[in-house]
Formats: sequence, structure tokens, C-alpha cells
Amino acid sequence: MLVGALADAGAETSAIMDAVGSLATGAVLSFEKVKRAGIAATKFHVSATESHAHRHLHHILELIGKSSLSERAKGNACSIFQRLGEVEAAVHSMPIERVHFHEVGAVDSIADIVGVCAALENLGIGTLYCSPLNLGSGTVKTEHGVLPVPAPATAALVEGKPVYARGPAVELTTPTGAAVATTLAREFGVMPPMTIARAGYGAGGHDFKEQANVLRVLVGEPTGATEATTVTVMEANIDDSSPQVLAYAAERLFDRGALDVTLQPLEMKKGRPGTLLRAIARPEDREALAAIIFAETSTLGLRMYAAERRVQSRSWVDVETPHGKVRIKVSGEGSYAPEYEDCRRVALAAGVPLKQVFAEANYAYLKNSK
Repeated sequence: MLVGALADAGAETSAIMDAVGSLATGAVLSFEKVKRAGIAATKFHVSATESHAHRHLHHILELIGKSSLSERAKGNACSIFQRLGEVEAAVHSMPIERVHFHEVGAVDSIADIVGVCAALENLGIGTLYCSPLNLGSGTVKTEHGVLPVPAPATAALVEGKPVYARGPAVELTTPTGAAVATTLAREFGVMPPMTIARAGYGAGGHDFKEQANVLRVLVGEPTGATEATTVTVMEANIDDSSPQVLAYAAERLFDRGALDVTLQPLEMKKGRPGTLLRAIARPEDREALAAIIFAETSTLGLRMYAAERRVQSRSWVDVETPHGKVRIKVSGEGSYAPEYEDCRRVALAAGVPLKQVFAEANYAYLKNSK
């Protein structure tokens, strides 16, 4: 599906076929225009007589090293297989040298991974971003028997990445796909600011009734616009913790990496005064921050949901005031503000009012900006 989507987005099929063919695995490749739930897509077909051959990691790396891929594409393909090898070794508790790749090492999967790397190179794509991964559900048949979805290797590969399960009860993210995404993608989450040049759709093998079985690729140029990121919002209504305890909890959350923490007065059930504790966190930090909230407050429940966060670009400028140096935070649109901690430090050291240092810093910035 990844190769099909990139070809659909404009990657030259001849370049992909030449790159995979240079590995001399005996794979026969073809591209077909199909429809999935009414959406036109490209299906990438791979066939070979030795599709169940077992290979060790060093065999695959040798094949890639001798191929006609560019050095960058070779490096990407080797990194993907190295990551797969490490995960398989951990899942089966054996040295990486002893790992047989089974499905992953079969000709079709080698063609998939090398095909993706060749297509990215052909399109001139330098940076990849990935949406949260739909893992699917149910069970899948493997060389090790019937396993729950996600398969153990897939589950290990997507640790720390945003995932979900929606649609038919089948495997929707394979170890191969998970390895490509987690190795090559810079970030997971919402779409980055970009000007879309073209879109491509890669077709899966089945045509589901519930949803189109396609993978979409959007190709474009960065716009330099406001940054868009996915965050986790964490909330708890608390009516039996003291202000001192809540203030301490907020400090601990900030120290552990919370992007923001607020305490808002509430009127709760039976007219009781309470507090809404809200923390904004990076998705990878949410479990650690949740543990702090449960440990440091009296709440027994916590709401967590994903939100999109837009962040303006900013820079720092140092200015000299009559009482010391202060940093000024400047946004991409030109607004500015003195850094509070700098102004506080200077005011205490000089024995002058804080508002005076703020005024001096603003004046110094405006004077230097002319």
C-alpha cells in the first residue's frame, strides 16, 4: 500500500521496478489501477516463487548493499530492516544474528521496503510525517500460529506512537508497515503546515464495506506557517485538596514536562467549591503526568483527550537595561514580551520595582528595533 500510494502520487514505476530488480531476488512486480469503496487507487503486486524463504539480517543487508539504490535509499532500507531485526530478536528473546525474518524477510516484504525507499528518493521527499496508525483488531495467522492484532512485533515497533483501532476486525498495520513508518517518519500526529502538490492512494488487497481500504500519501512543500502539533489535554475536578497541595502538584507537572498547567475555580455538586486541574502534555508524557496527578492530588478520575495545538514561531533577543540584561520573546508576527524570570531577577538584584524593569526592557527592545 505504501509503494502503491507513492506511485499514485507520481513516483516513476520504472524507477521502483529497477531498484527492486537490482536486488536479484526473483520478484515479479506490477502496478494496477483499482477502486476501493469507489476511490481510485494503485495496487502494487509482488510475486515470487520463494516468497516463504527465510533470511537472516546480514543476508538482507548484503542484498541492499549490492543494489542500484542511492546511498540515502540504501541507508533508509537498511535502517528499517535493522529495526525489524532488533524487535524480532526482543520478541523471541534471541540474539539478532539468529533471527529468521519469516514474512518480513520474504521476497514480497523486501520488495515493499526497498520499493518505498526508492519511491521516496524518486519523488525527492526529504521529510515524512505520519498520522496515528490504525492497527486493526481481531487475529492474524503467522509463522508462529494465530496471534492477536497487533502482532507482537507490530506492538513493539509502535511503542510511544499514537495508535487506534477502527474498522474491520483484521490486521491493518503489519510489522513491515510499522517498521517503515516508525523508522522514517519525523513525527506522528496532525498534518504539518504545507502546500499540497498532489495526493496518492495505495490499495490493499481487500475491498471493505465499512471503509475504503486505501493508504493516502500527501506530497507538498512546507509553508513555514504556524506549527501544528497534537497534544493530550488532562483534566480532573477536585473538591478536597488544599490550595497548597494543588500548587505543588502543578509545580511537579511543569518539572516533568507539562506544556501548561492551570487551576480554575469550580462550583461542584452540593454547592461545594472545587478546582479544575487542567494539564496540557505531549502524548508521550501523558502516562507519567497522570501518575503525578493521582499521586499528588485526591482525585480518583482523570479525563484525557487529544487536541490540536497551534504554536507560533518565536525567537529570543537580548537587550540591555540600566539594571541588567533581559531576554525578549519575539513571535513570528512581530509581537514581543520581556521574559518574566529575567525581569524578576534584575528587579530583585537592583532593588527596583518589577514594573520599572518591564518598562525599561520594552523601551530597549523598541529602540534597538528601529
